[in-house]
Amino acid sequence: MLTAWGVPGIGEVRPGDDLAALLGDALAADALARPATVLADGDVLVVTSKVVSKAEGRVVHAADREAAITAETVRVVATREHPGGVTRIVENRLGLVMAAAGVDASNTDEGTVLLLPEDPDATARALRAALTARFGVRVGVLVSDTAGRPWRQGQTDIAIGAAGVRVLDDLRGTTDTHGRPLQVSMAALADEIAAAAELVKGKATGLPVAVVRGMGHAVTPEDGAGARVLVRTGPDDMFAEGTAEAYARGWKDAADAGA
Repeated sequence: MLTAWGVPGIGEVRPGDDLAALLGDALAADALARPATVLADGDVLVVTSKVVSKAEGRVVHAADREAAITAETVRVVATREHPGGVTRIVENRLGLVMAAAGVDASNTDEGTVLLLPEDPDATARALRAALTARFGVRVGVLVSDTAGRPWRQGQTDIAIGAAGVRVLDDLRGTTDTHGRPLQVSMAALADEIAAAAELVKGKATGLPVAVVRGMGHAVTPEDGAGARVLVRTGPDDMFAEGTAEAYARGWKDAADAGA
């Protein structure tokens, strides 16, 4: 059985706050109020990236948002103008392809925007170590963020940081229920857990942290390689440019070749 619940009592996180202590206190208080939520071996704690960014002081003035997006960008995938302005889909310094490089204006003080955490995998490792020491249980930790998908409407949460969680379930080399060999199947376990956690968190609930129970088989003794292994860029990226950008480059290359 898979269960998930939001952790109340986190409150507003400020730059310099000890996030591990805040989470630990909230988890302990929740366990007193609801004994069924006592942290147990195999639980996965999913932490919204925004509280990590706030604790790290990754806050900039909203007036500097476009400059911040540029600073976080390593490659532009697509740019589109619309009545509200311009949307840039880019690969950011973490290797994630996102709108506005993941720079976000939601759930932050008026007049400010948040950058993504400096190193989400490192944050996940530090939180896991602190919570394991405090509660004496083997848990996994994910740092999640909201992202769109190229061929689907709406957004869903994905894992951008991970520790103690098998982020990919590689089924290649096994067989399906009809005995056919599986050649490309890999389940993005960390993303699936992050998405499940979002169902009990959400942008408007004031619950930036959730616990997912029932995924103990994906919780590992070691921290593991982190969520970075989920990123598909470089030679494996079949959609490295937007349509308009690819056409423009093609016309330019043709013109240069005929010059």
